[in-house]
Amino acid sequence: MLTPGQVIRLLTIQSVLIRHGLDELVFAMHLFRPVRFLFYLLPWNWVPRDRGPRAERLRRVLEDLGPIFVKFGQLLSTRRDMLPEDIANELALLQDHVPPFPGAIARGIIERAFARDLDEVFQEFDEAPLASASIAQVHAARLSDGREMIVKVVRPGIERLIRRDLGLLHLLADMAEQYWEDARRIRPSNVVREFEKTLLDELDLMREAANASQLRRNFAESDLLYVPHVEWELTRRNVMVMERISGIPVSDMQGLRRAGVDLKWLAEAGVELFFTQVFRDSFFHADMHPGNIFVKPEEGRLPRILVVDFGIMSSLSEYDQRYLAENFMAFLNRDYRKVAELHVESGWVPAATRVDEFEFAIRTVCEPLFDRPLREISIGTLLLRLFQTARRFNVIILPQLILLQKTLVNIEGLGRQLYPDLDLWQVARPLLERWMSEHLGLRGLWRGTREHLPHWLHRLPALPGRIIDIIDRLRDGRLQLEWRSPDLDRLRDDLNAANRRTTLTVIGSAFFLGGVILYGTWAASVSQAYIAVLSGLLGIIGLALLFLALRR
Repeated sequence: MLTPGQVIRLLTIQSVLIRHGLDELVFAMHLFRPVRFLFYLLPWNWVPRDRGPRAERLRRVLEDLGPIFVKFGQLLSTRRDMLPEDIANELALLQDHVPPFPGAIARGIIERAFARDLDEVFQEFDEAPLASASIAQVHAARLSDGREMIVKVVRPGIERLIRRDLGLLHLLADMAEQYWEDARRIRPSNVVREFEKTLLDELDLMREAANASQLRRNFAESDLLYVPHVEWELTRRNVMVMERISGIPVSDMQGLRRAGVDLKWLAEAGVELFFTQVFRDSFFHADMHPGNIFVKPEEGRLPRILVVDFGIMSSLSEYDQRYLAENFMAFLNRDYRKVAELHVESGWVPAATRVDEFEFAIRTVCEPLFDRPLREISIGTLLLRLFQTARRFNVIILPQLILLQKTLVNIEGLGRQLYPDLDLWQVARPLLERWMSEHLGLRGLWRGTREHLPHWLHRLPALPGRIIDIIDRLRDGRLQLEWRSPDLDRLRDDLNAANRRTTLTVIGSAFFLGGVILYGTWAASVSQAYIAVLSGLLGIIGLALLFLALRR
């Protein structure tokens, strides 16, 4: 059931769609083609207008709808495995520009979080924000011991707005999957759930602080990467206090050159750091755009890379790591058969998939990439092509792999901006080979045995008794197997479809009868002539819903 706020928001969305001419895209859907004539009956479509390309119009719609829809568009722009190229490219242009909220309000939020006056916490606090985004904004501060800090504050009331818009996104995604055939393949409801998790996680600054602490601990012995320290005593769910760092933005090429930074070294070091996070620690920063990376030159030693903003982090299981490492190595060797077999053996594609067909599909999309020097081949593009091919064979790509592919594209683009001749494969290959040696070779066997031996020894005494129990059950016919019938699943789906059809019929009939009754009651009154228009709209909506019910 929609809340009044959601109804108002839905009407706002509808008006924005109409203003940018996206109602034409709705009527172009397969479901609405039989009633496409209704599009031409709408007054705003009586005069033809050139509103621009569809991708540009979609971007403008998301910008007009506000920061939550902008962030959703930014997430969609990373899903190039399921979006048309023009739309993905246009959505990548979305910028998260949000006006700051007053510093006095930020001060009040911090004081309520700490339950004391701000002057008791900080020696200085700058009410003018350093940066402002859709979820939070950042202020500079100084502790009583003189340490420079930044204070991140969640926007007031943002969680209520997020949950309102998320409810609408879920509704729109579910409707798309029900009434748009292509959406069943794209599965927008999964994308919305992924977006919801990411967005709600960003609201919890305790979680972001924990991410920063974990990454700092992983690189505590590193002279290459520096992660700022979190002041845990002053961190709450909506307020985070962290060490303030300073450095040259990685996008400031001239500044880096003036500081004497070797750009080739910097590009290769950035790639090595990313693959170290992925394959050594299974925990990586998933928002590595230039605004979050700084470089600090130091006298007499190599520069240090500084990172900020830990709201979006991701981790990989050993299974995911193996998937990536073995596939990358197979691609390097152009062993497409191995790639196909890896997917089938791991259960990523249906068991009935023919390995040779999958192999040919992979070769078709990937072989053109290798028709040039290896250093010119984009790892991010290669991974994207693999995802696109796998999706054709009904493989569901896990969210953490999508985040990895997006981050890899960012790192790759930034690295080649710093040093155009960067060879990512040369940097990544030793790390991949080392991981495979440690996890899949003799060293991996010894490591796995050493890790699991205590568990095996703990369970060993109970093993004979369990074997005897299974034998007794087999002898007495008491051993039962659980099973699921595809026929039962289909029957359940048919019943759900019938229920939805009945609901549409009831609602459509109510709209149509309401329009008839309204017209019969008020049409004779000149002063209420506009009621005739309203009743007509109700009748059209009712007929459309009845048509949907019949289509189902």
